[in-house]
Amino acid sequence: MSTFNMATPLCRQIFSHSKVIGRFCQCQRGIRTNATFSRVQRSQKYYLYGTAAATSLYFGWKWLESNARVEAARPPRRMMEDVSLRGLKLNHRERRFIKFASVEYQGQLYMTPQDFIESVTDSEPRPRLKRRTLWDKDLDRFHQETPSLAKGSPDMFRNIFDKGIISYTEYLFLLSILTKPQTGFRIAFNMFDTDGNERVDKEEFLVLMEMITAGVFQAYATWVSDTTSDKTDDKTAKKLEATKQVLEKIFSTARRDRLNRALEGVVKPPDTGLYPTGEEEESEPLEDELQKSHVVNTTLLVHFFGRKGKQELKFEEFKMFMENLQTEVLEIEFNEFSKGLPAITELDFARILLRYTYLQSDQYELYLERLLDRIPDGQGITFNEFKSFCQFLNTLDDFAIAMRMYTLADQPISQEEFHRAVKICTGTELSPHIVDTVFKIFDDDGDGQLSYKEFIAIMRDRLHRGFKTRQLREGWEGFKSCIKEEMTRDDPSVPAL
Repeated sequence: MSTFNMATPLCRQIFSHSKVIGRFCQCQRGIRTNATFSRVQRSQKYYLYGTAAATSLYFGWKWLESNARVEAARPPRRMMEDVSLRGLKLNHRERRFIKFASVEYQGQLYMTPQDFIESVTDSEPRPRLKRRTLWDKDLDRFHQETPSLAKGSPDMFRNIFDKGIISYTEYLFLLSILTKPQTGFRIAFNMFDTDGNERVDKEEFLVLMEMITAGVFQAYATWVSDTTSDKTDDKTAKKLEATKQVLEKIFSTARRDRLNRALEGVVKPPDTGLYPTGEEEESEPLEDELQKSHVVNTTLLVHFFGRKGKQELKFEEFKMFMENLQTEVLEIEFNEFSKGLPAITELDFARILLRYTYLQSDQYELYLERLLDRIPDGQGITFNEFKSFCQFLNTLDDFAIAMRMYTLADQPISQEEFHRAVKICTGTELSPHIVDTVFKIFDDDGDGQLSYKEFIAIMRDRLHRGFKTRQLREGWEGFKSCIKEEMTRDDPSVPAL
């Protein structure tokens, strides 16, 4: 009994200890279970977050990829316009006007003064998403901000910037101003002055604008006549219609009507039975009776004749406008290379002269390298020297005639002979330095003699700023053109350039 009695407390202690240990183990298992459960919950949460983030990134990447693919497949607006004009019967100036025109009013395309400046100084227009549509209130605001003729200046177009409009016929008129010599100012003004009173009113100016476009209608009608036939296919008919629609967008309402009437004499409408036989041929006269009621007061008209169109243009005012426009364009070209300095280098002068020419890249580099070798350290060319030389280029045709009559045998000329011929043609003298620079550029063998035929041919390209394009022909037409050019290259019967 004593042994049993002694073992009983020991067993109780062992049992109590085992219960404590059991509870401890149970608590520990519970802690581990809770920790494991919380880790599982966190893992599930992280997994869901990760899955959501990965899914978002995947679909976002796919969206960006598809959007980038769409943007890459969609050509710029200017490229689409160029593609839409391919194959149409449009000359280079019409295409260039459409390319640079950035505004539209009543379905007709217009340039801003900024567009015009860029069209004669840059090869491509500034990037744009679409053309800006103008309303009557915009034109009223433009008219109020257009300076009067008395306030004209050599930076007027830059000051107006995009707060004005220029029509296609005015675009042609302004281009002709840039290539006219000062001696031709009076002739141009006399073209306006139909009644000989030494003044030009708005109606006389509009008459000349009609004369400018008359050749366009005649050329287009001739092309339609040569193209169409009794068996005209659908492709040709669509091309004719597309060309007509493009021309309608650059000409005013009255000129659109003239275009349609001019075409009636070439492409007779089908006999619908609405008119007696032969009555369709009795179309309206080509005189533009609707011109007065359909004219849009452009920036140029407001500048010349005032907001109400009652002012008259005098010769001295017209001459000053032409001189200011020529100076403004030349200043823009000069400042592009001068970077604010009072002079440009001789190399920059050569770049300006050759920028609108059709030289091959190796020929272009040859001219520049030749100048660098002959004038390693130049003294620079001022704006007045540059302007005087560009004004001489406006008399290039007179210079070519003088040279042809002087040499007869197309012999090279010296600097003294060149200098004297320029003075005879322009009445002004070029600086000896700029004449020497020109000879350094165009003198092939460095003997001090200039082959003026090559000089005139290249300077004609510069004068017209690339508007007299040489169309690159391909296929059989290109082969025939090449053969004809080579056969007549040394033919004495072919007139010189």
